[in-house]
Amino acid sequence: MTAVLLHPSFARRAARGIRRAFVVALLTCLAITGLIVSDPSAARADDTIGISGVPAGADGNADNRSRFSYSADPGQQVTDNYLVRNTGTLVQSFTILATDAFNDDEGAYALLETGAVAKDVGTWVRFENGMDRLQFDLKSGESRVVPFTVDIPAQAGPGDHAGGILASVVTPGEQVNVDRRLGTRLYVRVSGDIQAGLTIGGVGSQYVGDWWNPFAGAVRMSYTVENTGNIVLASNISVGARTWFGIPAGGEQGDGIPELLPGSTRTFETDLPGIASVGYLNPWVTLNPFVEGDDETKRMPVPATTRDTVLIAPPWILVIALVLVALFFVYRRWRRQVDAKRAAVWIEYTENEARRKVEAEQAVQANDVVSVGTGGSGS
Repeated sequence: MTAVLLHPSFARRAARGIRRAFVVALLTCLAITGLIVSDPSAARADDTIGISGVPAGADGNADNRSRFSYSADPGQQVTDNYLVRNTGTLVQSFTILATDAFNDDEGAYALLETGAVAKDVGTWVRFENGMDRLQFDLKSGESRVVPFTVDIPAQAGPGDHAGGILASVVTPGEQVNVDRRLGTRLYVRVSGDIQAGLTIGGVGSQYVGDWWNPFAGAVRMSYTVENTGNIVLASNISVGARTWFGIPAGGEQGDGIPELLPGSTRTFETDLPGIASVGYLNPWVTLNPFVEGDDETKRMPVPATTRDTVLIAPPWILVIALVLVALFFVYRRWRRQVDAKRAAVWIEYTENEARRKVEAEQAVQANDVVSVGTGGSGS
């Protein structure tokens, strides 16, 4: 192997060239990195919008309440505090307001849109300087205590009036503005004739399953729950079915119904699996209402209510089998009757035929006797 020797000046020039290429590559990388960091869109990608709003005590600190809940008389005023915090990374403009509650299509507790006009408890709340809503800016991590009053009208009806305190932050979007809202429930129970009750209506049932397997079907129940009282009620629910002589036809199903506001209704549908089609079924549903919340003064016993219905669920495969057996016996009996009639006709025919032959033979013999007698006297 032959070694190649380089001239010292040539080696120095090659080294300087390598160093220059390395420096150019490093500067290029730094420039690209600088462009990425200085890109406004990349910086905005890390920005977040965050809202926090909780009930607060007189000292301005958050307490353990999950909702605003009061018991008051008509004409009374209640004062309280709402602690709002900017948990995002940008300065945010907050709008604080009160509004009314309703049950949405799914039965969930919902609040009116920010721009909707309240008509009940949402109109009773006032913030600083008697304003019905308050607007202010908060820096990232900054918080503010918002005092408010609830003025119960003298003509307010007894029972629960439900709504919420809202913290709203509107941010511009590419096509529409985005309203991010955080709501805390607000309940005011006005003293007077308090009535509590959930009723069950529109109970219906049907048997679903394969007709050829009477032991693997299900009962599908539908029913409507209505709050007929004047206080907000939730409920535990049990659904089951009985059969002949009150014997349970399957396991009970348990569930919960979220809070229903006074006058609200909601329709439910539940399947009870593993119920055999034994002809007679008696599906039933029981509600055990209760008052939710962390205010013990609002808890009160509410009687349970039960509704049931009758469901005819024939075991079709057995019915078909019994019908086929019955048809077989009917056919067999009919066939026997037909065969007996045919046999009787045949016997009658054979008897008549035998009688006819006997009579014919007797007639022939009689003629022969007469013929013989006549011939003897002539000779």
